[in-house]
Amino acid sequence: MKLVFLGTGGSYPTPKRNVPCTALKYKGEILLFDCGEGSQRQLMRSSLSFMQVKKIFITHFHGDHFLGIPGLVQSMNMNDRDEPLYIYGPEGTVSLLKNLLSKGYFGAGFPIHIQELEPEARLDFDDYQISTLRVDHGVPSLGYTFAERDKKGRFNRERALELGVPEGPLFSKIHEGKSVEIDGKMIRPEQIVGPPRRGKKIVYTGDTRPCQSVIEASIEADVLIHDSTLDSTMSDRAMERGHSSTVMAAEIASKAGVERLFLTHISPRYTDGKRLEDEAEEIFRKSKVPDDFFEIEL
Repeated sequence: MKLVFLGTGGSYPTPKRNVPCTALKYKGEILLFDCGEGSQRQLMRSSLSFMQVKKIFITHFHGDHFLGIPGLVQSMNMNDRDEPLYIYGPEGTVSLLKNLLSKGYFGAGFPIHIQELEPEARLDFDDYQISTLRVDHGVPSLGYTFAERDKKGRFNRERALELGVPEGPLFSKIHEGKSVEIDGKMIRPEQIVGPPRRGKKIVYTGDTRPCQSVIEASIEADVLIHDSTLDSTMSDRAMERGHSSTVMAAEIASKAGVERLFLTHISPRYTDGKRLEDEAEEIFRKSKVPDDFFEIEL
């Protein structure tokens, strides 16, 4: 599982930061959270393949969060994509994107499925769930939680051999939760397999003022990716415009008990994120302002 920050700025692109787009690579597929203009080029410059993007989750329809979709779709089309693409977003998603993707003299040569989601909706996939949360930005907006399903406990090979279980199919049977009989003695899974391991949890807010729903969704998350448009001296201005400041994001992370905080949607007024990162670290130590193309394995 890998997070790649493709666009960490907000409002409009700058020489240092592109507009919002965060990629999660998970078991052979890529999920995008927001897709601002130029995201297909950011993908091409990264360690990821844009052809592996399977799902796009849009937080809201300010231009810096969705205008990269037509270019990405055209790039996929020109590279002979035939796999379906799934796009999710808040109220208005279906009509807006159908209209947007019908402009110009090109069309997608592959299926595109578009779905609108309400706050507190849940999508179930094989190995993970995506849940939506209500955020506070002044227009229909969603945040998203990626929750990996709990994984099987670790298989203790040495213990299995000590108990007389031969390597091979019986190892798999025990790891699947089934007891086996060895020389007249029943060997139970709990003798060899550890307790289930909690799956990873990632919360992506998009643009938002501080709100209780983000705290609740982020409880004990491994990663919180939070709007942090302005520095602490401009907290009032951030609130007026439907955003958060560095200290606000750090306070949310601290209250929720997250493992790591990433500060994104950085205003174009800042050419260096160090000051913002330092401010957040005073409240929440594991805070980081990632540059574009920063990536982390989880």
